[in-house]
Amino acid sequence: MSMLLYLIPIAIGLGLLGLVAFLWALKSGQFDDMEGAANRILFDDDPPDGDED
Repeated sequence: MSMLLYLIPIAIGLGLLGLVAFLWALKSGQFDDMEGAANRILFDDDPPDGDED
């Protein structure tokens, strides 16, 4: 029973730490463009040269 006196504050602290990290990522723009990065790798930026044999 006395172990709960240690585990409950640790669990609450870790939960608050995760919430703070999520809010920081949300504020810094980490979740602004979810589709852009996923689609960007599918398209070439450079047009083909036509010099290939």
